[in-house]
Amino acid sequence: MALPPGQRAVAGFPRFGTHLHHPPPPVPADPVIELVGALTKGVTLSVADLAELPRRELGADFHCVAGWSATGLLWEGARFEAVYRGRVEPLLVPDASVSHVVFEGLDGYRSVVVLEDALADDVLIADRLDGRPLDGDHGAPVRLVSPSQYGFVSTKHLCRVEFHTSRPPDPDRWSPIAAHPRARVWSEERHRRLPGRVVRPFYRTLIGPIRKLSARGSRNGPR
Repeated sequence: MALPPGQRAVAGFPRFGTHLHHPPPPVPADPVIELVGALTKGVTLSVADLAELPRRELGADFHCVAGWSATGLLWEGARFEAVYRGRVEPLLVPDASVSHVVFEGLDGYRSVVVLEDALADDVLIADRLDGRPLDGDHGAPVRLVSPSQYGFVSTKHLCRVEFHTSRPPDPDRWSPIAAHPRARVWSEERHRRLPGRVVRPFYRTLIGPIRKLSARGSRNGPR
């Protein structure tokens, strides 16, 4: 299968994240995902609750905004739309119209996603990769997987989901990278203000340093 514009396949699946030179965060004894925001009450979704939802296997590549793609991955988990329809919609504040979702990980990383994108058919809250439970390097205990968007959307170590009726502040508003708010890979939406093809060369210079830092912080070694 052809890769999206500007992407190059790499061997394996490199670790990535906000704190590459540190080990991944420890998994709590009883991990839960907090569901908060425009709801009549906040609720928690345990990993056991997630496992009881209809399961889906999804074969999908992973595309990093820096330009590399890990191909032939097999994810397993629950569709985010099932979580939203079954656990969130019944608790929405009357007349609330959710427009954006914020996904937060145990490492403090946050991604802001348009609700339409989050409800896409291929978006999972995944707990398994290639037939095995997620390891720390790739998001244990559970993570978001949105294959049609660049990897920075797919928050690892998911612990909190916020539902907003307007776009919340961008976590990286002052970053020179300035991630695109939709981040759709087939439209090459890499940068908030610059065309994708313009920023490709700069982003590709980051791949080598990212892999070196990742190796220093990996808990499980290269994969």
